[in-house]
Amino acid sequence: MRIAIPVAQGQLALHFGHCAQFALVDTDPAAKTILKTELVDAPPHEPGLLPRWLGEQGAKVILAGGMGARAQALFAESGIEVVIGAPAEEIETLVLSYLNGRLESGGNICDH
Repeated sequence: MRIAIPVAQGQLALHFGHCAQFALVDTDPAAKTILKTELVDAPPHEPGLLPRWLGEQGAKVILAGGMGARAQALFAESGIEVVIGAPAEEIETLVLSYLNGRLESGGNICDH
């Protein structure tokens, strides 16, 4: 399963739509392990582009601090799970917390 996380300075970027890079993390959910992590440059910011682009990258789950309602709806239409309100922590910590059912997510920090 591939998990996508917006990244800034090695940690989760709190605003999903304006990050410079994404971590694409391949995982083994059964073993609760990380297989591979790849950092890729985000495409230019354009409304509605990221859900399609991340789907093309194979993402099945998005971990984000904040995300607009339209983006959440577009991910849901594509069958991609979105977890919002995640803290600005290191990528490995977030992914392992998610895989082990311990990711403590809070409220959506995005107000649009």
